[in-house]
Amino acid sequence: MEEKRDFLKPAISLAMLVAGIVMAATDVAWFADGALRLAWYVLAFLPVGLGVMKEAWECAAKGDVFSEFMLMSVASVGAFVIGEYPEAVAVMLFYCVGETLQDMAVDRARDNIRSLMEFRPDHATVITGGRAVVKAPADVAVGDVIEVKPGERVPLDGVLLTADAPFDTAALTGESVPRTVETGGEVLAGMIATGAVSRLRVARPAGESAVSRILAMVEQASERKAPAELFIRKFARVYTPVVIALAVLTVAVPYAWSLCDASFAYDFDTWFYRALIFLVISCPCALVISIPLSYFGGIGAASRRGVLFKGGNWLDAMAKVDTVVFDKTGTLTSGEFAVVDVRADDPAALLNAVAAIERGSNHPIARAITAGAEATDVEAQDVTDIPGYGMTATVGGHRWAVGTLKLLRREGVAYPKDLEDVPETIVACAKDGGYAGCLVLADTLKADAKEAVGALRRQGVGRVEILSGDKQALVDKVAAELQVDKGYGDLLPEGKVSHIQAAKGGGRSVAFVGDGINDAPVLALADVGVAMGGLGADMAIETADVVIQTDQPSRVADAIGIARRTRRIAKENIVFAVGVKVLVMALGLAGLANLWAAVFADVGVALLAVLNATRVFFLGEKE
Repeated sequence: MEEKRDFLKPAISLAMLVAGIVMAATDVAWFADGALRLAWYVLAFLPVGLGVMKEAWECAAKGDVFSEFMLMSVASVGAFVIGEYPEAVAVMLFYCVGETLQDMAVDRARDNIRSLMEFRPDHATVITGGRAVVKAPADVAVGDVIEVKPGERVPLDGVLLTADAPFDTAALTGESVPRTVETGGEVLAGMIATGAVSRLRVARPAGESAVSRILAMVEQASERKAPAELFIRKFARVYTPVVIALAVLTVAVPYAWSLCDASFAYDFDTWFYRALIFLVISCPCALVISIPLSYFGGIGAASRRGVLFKGGNWLDAMAKVDTVVFDKTGTLTSGEFAVVDVRADDPAALLNAVAAIERGSNHPIARAITAGAEATDVEAQDVTDIPGYGMTATVGGHRWAVGTLKLLRREGVAYPKDLEDVPETIVACAKDGGYAGCLVLADTLKADAKEAVGALRRQGVGRVEILSGDKQALVDKVAAELQVDKGYGDLLPEGKVSHIQAAKGGGRSVAFVGDGINDAPVLALADVGVAMGGLGADMAIETADVVIQTDQPSRVADAIGIARRTRRIAKENIVFAVGVKVLVMALGLAGLANLWAAVFADVGVALLAVLNATRVFFLGEKE
């Protein structure tokens, strides 16, 4: 309904304009009267021209005299003065149609972003004194217990108090498979409970929830202008008074020349008409409208892919990236240990025995071992924890020692020396005083880690590296598996900073991708800092310029592709708009272009530029 109202006034003006042209062409008697014909076109002009002239007046009252609205108003009033009534109406009509279509395109971009954010619930069920009380999320305090029923969205970030439960995280991360959160795990606002009724202890106030942070970043993004946008804005402020001055000179210079040269016949109407054509052509609508729209569209397209740019300036910076440096743990890898190899004569028996010993421990390695073992009735007795070494216990009547190689040396157990060269984490095992084998555990690669590197290569990124605090041997193994250019291990945070400084000093445009608190300094230093937002540390997310909400490293290539497409479309619009305008300006001053050509050069070019800018909405996911 609103879109229909937007087109109602232009429709009335168009109908009257066409009717006026037809009546003039068919010599309708009453329309031949000059006063009636003027009144007809004034009525046709008002629906589309009055609003623009009001904008011109309001801008002038605020000190912005040389606005695009003033250009359009002067041109249309001048057309009335010289009797070109249809052209006067057409200037405003097509300008308003272009503005309406542009507003629709901007609204679409806003809707694309808003649709991702409108899942923030407006109420929370708080459990107080054994009863349920419904409150606004903003009124719920940290530490309160809230209840979420199946199918409801989680209103606030919290810690799960009840049994393990699945949650649909698609709104936050784009994952199609629900994620199971264990008791004591974090549940984020915006997730949907898909299992039983769950209770959470609120961890953050409403204003600091995951959803609120995402929304704030998106809102701020549209305010952070890209260099191209800032250039157009500054350009328009200088450009408008210059072209008005040139239009005045277009009338004044020939007149002054006629005073000096009696043979030169000066016709005011001719030169005034050319000045009007020059004014209409010179309106920078195509640039002022389409460039910001291109970047806003790029931000919207990226948001649909789970990539949040914190401003149009970072779209521009990402488009120039030629080197991508990844942190390893939590970025290319899952950040969780898993048993990747069991070296023993009977692997299943060894794994089950070690799992029985580790079952009572909450250590990450212990959890990984128990998760990888089969469910058995094997139990351990006399379990003794030896800090810094490992554990001893009795399983099935046999004495076991499991832990580091230091534990085996302490127990006087001989073991293969090549175990000391294994880069991964190992749990060495001894049974009744003899070496029984070992478990090899490693932080597993994310499912799309290889695809991430391949996609970056296809985008033309010349160098991909890994920085990590892990052992160099382990980093080398991951680097070889992913086929990156180089992996650097044994790095403290300052070592990562030094590496990025060296890369930038070599003239490379560097994007760093990380997720931990220790990555914040490097994210701030890189030309573009990219944070893994799904599970990443708050400090890393706040410091970064781009946030990958899905925790998928392959989305970095998507971000580069969208950024490059957006920048390319913005450049196309600048070249196209300026080229057409300069051509028609020259033709207008030479008397070879009429006001209709001026209308095309202004409104037509603006409309085509807007349509070109909207391509990023539909094609932003492809590159």
